[in-house]
Amino acid sequence: MPAVKQAPTRQAITLKGSTNLVTEFFKYAANTILFQRGVYPADDFHMVKKYGQTVLVTQDLALENYLDKILTQVNKWLLTGSITQLVLAIISKDSRLTLERWVFDVNIMDQDQPSGPPKPAPIKPDSEIQAEIRNILKQIVSTVTFLPVIDEPTVFNILAYTSESADVPADEWVDTDPLAIEASKSQQVKLRSFSTDVHRIEAMVAYRYEG
Repeated sequence: MPAVKQAPTRQAITLKGSTNLVTEFFKYAANTILFQRGVYPADDFHMVKKYGQTVLVTQDLALENYLDKILTQVNKWLLTGSITQLVLAIISKDSRLTLERWVFDVNIMDQDQPSGPPKPAPIKPDSEIQAEIRNILKQIVSTVTFLPVIDEPTVFNILAYTSESADVPADEWVDTDPLAIEASKSQQVKLRSFSTDVHRIEAMVAYRYEG
């Protein structure tokens, strides 16, 4: 009888692999938000192929360096499990009011397990992870159908919520205002989520609505 060659089975994704996936997702999500919400001119972006679709990425060197610096630190916090939430806030340049707050909650998968002997989790296919990320990015693009039109100059800020034990570089990160929108003037929309074998990312957007 001829030997049958077994197809290689994928190993469960490692913490480092998951961390890199999540960090990369944040990069493309931030770029998509900044483009879709007009924080930077459309000419500042170019198209790249990612997750089986076209996504827009900044060509502005200062913005690219700023995001890379932030995401390098976020990557370190993800590795140590000390980041719980990342927020991209869009702020009116003139009034300094927060117009939108894009929130990404970071959960560690094995923390949700009940007590007792750990059960081996089913290994999630890469294709499924990519599809979930693709769906979030598409949803961010589609939010322009319901988010209020921003017709004023804006700036943005990125906030990271970390555990008390997190190592925070004092020269780069400072305690700051949460840039919240008053509850009476805020509407929220829950977005899709994605998960790896290690992390689960839940997304939502809150926006100022004075109707």
